Amino acid sequence: MPPMIWIWIAFIAFVLLMLALDLGVFHRHAHEVNLREAMLWSAVWITLGLLFSVFVCFAYDAKLFGLGTEPDAVDGLLNSGASATQKYLLGYVIEKSLSVDNIFVIAIIFDYFHIPRKHQHRVLFWGILGALVLRGLMIALGARLVAEFHWILYLFAIFLILTALKILLLKSDSPNPGRNLLVRLIRRIVPVTERLYGQRFMLRASTIVALAAGRQDGQDPAVAQLPPGKLLLTPLALALIVVETSDVIFAIDSIPAIFAITADPFLVFTSNVFAILGLRSLYFALSAVIARFHYLKTALALVLIVVGIKMLLADWLHALVGSHFNLYLLVVVLAILASGVLVSLIVENRTRQK
Repeated sequence: MPPMIWIWIAFIAFVLLMLALDLGVFHRHAHEVNLREAMLWSAVWITLGLLFSVFVCFAYDAKLFGLGTEPDAVDGLLNSGASATQKYLLGYVIEKSLSVDNIFVIAIIFDYFHIPRKHQHRVLFWGILGALVLRGLMIALGARLVAEFHWILYLFAIFLILTALKILLLKSDSPNPGRNLLVRLIRRIVPVTERLYGQRFMLRASTIVALAAGRQDGQDPAVAQLPPGKLLLTPLALALIVVETSDVIFAIDSIPAIFAITADPFLVFTSNVFAILGLRSLYFALSAVIARFHYLKTALALVLIVVGIKMLLADWLHALVGSHFNLYLLVVVLAILASGVLVSLIVENRTRQK
């Protein structure tokens, strides 16, 4: 077995352990995640993501498990501890910032399906677990394409710039989860309950009839004339499906962005994982105030433009700036995001004072 396989096994085992502790211990019972708990978990995930950069620096310097022994397909250089750390942190910040935009969409999904806050964590847990698997497959495919066809980076760059221009120039309407093609198809194939039944994603008609005996509002209309063994989905399952499909759409933007920085599969995957793992707690911390950051989308669009230009002019910029190019790019990205947040707060404050 190749030595590098062991570092992948260890990292995936660590992620699964953290997820098991999250759902099986700390969120075993359904409850509403308050701001204090959300901020605490956000700090935990961000700290873990930043601490992992220390391991990256050590592992790539020591060529641990074969890390950093093959040229990075983006710049053709071997990743040292310093360069790998810069690429990991830059990828983490970009993926984290782009995932923030997903919070607004998730809030709309939960509102549309009337999912109480105490059940939202369960949907996000399984949604993010599915997102990790889907992104892993997309990253593996992307890394192979970049390694085989370096020119595909230029297509990624053009796509990112066009996406950014679309955000800046076109008015984006709020998504309607009810129009989701997959949801409409599932509704035609499988009956869906009109009510929630705790944290269940699916249950049989006979179970619903039994549960209805203790309810004040009578029988669920979706169960009428269905055989007892018929399986039904709940609105919780539909919310999960829409969360999953929305993440696929967001991944189409974010995955090309990370390949602007590095094509090293380990750096790409780990930066993505740590950015996504903190999305649940970040959602509960920011969902109530995210709409106030009116200029955050503009800042994210500018980040995509900067990343796209970096991909198009990579060789020239590296020659101009030098070996610490990714470090300077990280500073630029952080400055753009900070400016977007600051301008949003200033405008919000002035609007309140009028």
